[in-house]
Amino acid sequence: MTRIDHLIEAVPEDVLGICRRLRERGKRGWIVGGCVRDLLRGQDAKDWDVATDARPEEVVAAFRKVIPTGIQHGTVTVLVRGVPYEVTTLRGDGTYSDGRRPDRVEFVDDITADLARRDFTMNAIAIDPVDGHLIDPFGGRSDLEAKIIRAVGDPGERFAEDGLRVLRAARFAATLEGTLDPETERAMGTARSHQTFRCVSAERVRDEWLKAMRARRPSVAFEIMRRTELLAITCPEMIESVGCEQNRWHAYDVWGHAMACLDACKPEPILRVAALMHDIGKPRTREFSEKTKDYTFYEHERVGAEMADPILTRLRFSNDERARIVALIRHHLICYDDTWTDAAVRRWLRRVTPALAPDLYEIGVADALGKGREATEDIATIGRLRERVDALLAAGAALSAKDLAVNGNRLMKELGIPPSRLVGELLERLVELVTEEPEANTPERLLAAARELVASKSAV
Repeated sequence: MTRIDHLIEAVPEDVLGICRRLRERGKRGWIVGGCVRDLLRGQDAKDWDVATDARPEEVVAAFRKVIPTGIQHGTVTVLVRGVPYEVTTLRGDGTYSDGRRPDRVEFVDDITADLARRDFTMNAIAIDPVDGHLIDPFGGRSDLEAKIIRAVGDPGERFAEDGLRVLRAARFAATLEGTLDPETERAMGTARSHQTFRCVSAERVRDEWLKAMRARRPSVAFEIMRRTELLAITCPEMIESVGCEQNRWHAYDVWGHAMACLDACKPEPILRVAALMHDIGKPRTREFSEKTKDYTFYEHERVGAEMADPILTRLRFSNDERARIVALIRHHLICYDDTWTDAAVRRWLRRVTPALAPDLYEIGVADALGKGREATEDIATIGRLRERVDALLAAGAALSAKDLAVNGNRLMKELGIPPSRLVGELLERLVELVTEEPEANTPERLLAAARELVASKSAV
C-alpha cells in the first residue's frame, strides 16, 4: 500500500463522511473506479463510487437516506444532502451469460479480490480516504502514467465476462491518448466472436461511440475497432471504405479521409458522428471516368444519407440526432464559388436551412483538412460563403412561408379560395419569388403575384 495524503484533500467531505461512517460501524470504505483514475491524472473527479466490505443490508442500516438501486448486485445509493453516491459491497463475480451482468454475485471481504474482477488495471485501484492508503495490486498506477490500457489478469477472461469491455478499451485508448497492451489487443480480436460481445446492446455501442467522440483524436478508437474487427460487427457498412481509393484531390482512401476528417472536426459528439460517416456512400458510387482518367463519386452524399439512416436507427440514436446527422451527410458537399448570386445563396440556405448551416461549415472545414492536401483556399471559400449567408440573414432574407408578408389565411381571404393544397402551392411559389426578388416581399406584391398564379391555373 502507498500513502497518498496529497490526493485525499480532493475527496469531497461527504464521500469521506460515508467512509468514516462505515468505519464507525466496524467496516471499511474505499473510493474506486473512475474517480481514482481522475485523481491520479490530476483531473477533477466526476462520479464518486464507494466500495465496502459491509453487506447491502448493513449499508442500508448505516445511513438515513438510502435507495436500493441495485441491491441484488450489492449496490445501494446513499443520499447525502441530496447528492447520490453509489456504495457497493465487495464482490467476486461469476459467469456473465448475458455479457453484461453476473449470473450470481458472491460477496467478499477482500478489496484485492474485488479489484481483480475489474476491467483494466487503471480502473483496479482503490483509495481508503480514512487512513490515506492506495491499494494497487495490478500495477494500474504505473500503467496510467505510461498511458497503457491493460486488462486485469487474463484479458480473454475479462472480455468474456462483459462484452462491452472491448469497446471501452478502444474508447480509453482515445480519451486517455494511450496505447493498448499487445496481449489485451490480441484478446480483443478474439473477443469479437464471443457471444458476450454479440449480446452488447446497440444503445451501449452508441454510448461508447459518443464518449470516444470527446477525445482529442477519436480516430484512435475507431482505428482500434477496425483493426480488431469489432467495427465489422457493429457497423459493417463502414468497412467498405477501407482501401477504397479516391481521386487526385485526396491523399487518403475513403477510410483514412474519414479518420482525418473526424479528428479535424469540432469536438461535439453528434457533429463528429456526421464527420465519421459523411462519405460512407463513396464506395457504392465510385466509378472510373475515362474522360478525366480518375474516380468519380456522383451522388455519394445522397447514397450516404440513405445508408446512414438505418445504421443510426440500428444504433438507437434519437430521432432528432438521426435527422441532424442524415441531413449533414446529405448536404455536406458545398460547391460554393464567388460567382453565386445572392439568389443562389438564398436557395442554398433554403435547401439546408439556417439552423443546419453552421454545422455544415464545420463539416466542410474538417472535410477540407481531412483530404491531406493544401486546404487554405477551400477553407477560405467556406468562410466567404458564411459571410454572405450572415449578411443575407441580417438583411432579413425570406427563406420560408413564415417569413412572407402574407400568410395562408390572408391568401384565402383576399383570393376567395377555400383551404386546400392550392394554398400551400401558392405559398411555396411566393417563397421562390422572394428568393429571387427580396423586394417583392410586401403584401401588395405577393397578393398580386398570387392572383396571377391562380389565374394561370384557371386558364389551364
